[in-house]
Amino acid sequence: MAAKKGTSIIKKILLYLLLIAITLFMIGPFLWLLSTALKSASENIFQYPPKLLPEEPTVSNFGKVMDVFPFWRYLLNSTIVSGLTVILNVLFCSLAAYPLARMNFKGKNTVFILILSTMMIPFQLLMIPVYILSLNLGLQNTYLGMVLPHVTTAFGVFLMRQAFMTVPYELDESARMDGANSFQIWWRVLMPLVKPSLVTLTIFTFVSAWGDFLWPLIIVNDQNMFTLPLGLNMLSGTFTSDWRLIAAGAIISMIPVIVIFLALQRFFIGGAMKGAIKG
Repeated sequence: MAAKKGTSIIKKILLYLLLIAITLFMIGPFLWLLSTALKSASENIFQYPPKLLPEEPTVSNFGKVMDVFPFWRYLLNSTIVSGLTVILNVLFCSLAAYPLARMNFKGKNTVFILILSTMMIPFQLLMIPVYILSLNLGLQNTYLGMVLPHVTTAFGVFLMRQAFMTVPYELDESARMDGANSFQIWWRVLMPLVKPSLVTLTIFTFVSAWGDFLWPLIIVNDQNMFTLPLGLNMLSGTFTSDWRLIAAGAIISMIPVIVIFLALQRFFIGGAMKGAIKG
């Protein structure tokens, strides 16, 4: 009995050591980025062997990066674009998922398979036709132009469909007996019951929209409409780059993502597991 207990303790210790090693490996780049942002101008960030801990730590780089370029303007643009993307994506994906999960019509499974198949098409193949369409609609240098390609995603439709399918059909029948129509069932019955999945989709969409660089780079050429990723790219000069400022800007741009995740993490696991319950 004692031998089994000792073996169990050793396994747990080895497991925790492995998890700690994986954690350090995963957060290593972030720690190095933070270290670079805290190093003063007198320190050589390219020295060998490298030093993780700054010799003279300073937070002046964070204030300086806000003076080098219009940080608050870019932060506002990123907030507006990410907020609109999240709202529209959650709305349209939920609306598209409702008939696929709760209604019976000819070709439903075919439509669902076709939607999922679009996940295999990389966005780079669609950039040119989407760009031409955006120009024809007069969406260049607009918030809507940056948001439009991401308002509906196959992943979002799939996630919400799986979440709706976990809700008993008896609730639909009870609501219809009380005089509710399809829209009222979707909004008042189903949506409140799939909050974990809504939060999961919100987190994934926000992270994707906040860090999006390629599409805003294509559709925007007015610096007043730049998002934070585009603004941070401006800190990288043609011949010289102050990597301390770039690191500080990158750390600041991560804060909203971290805050959103920490605020919604209690719903995240439950929502992410919805798709594994019922196919």
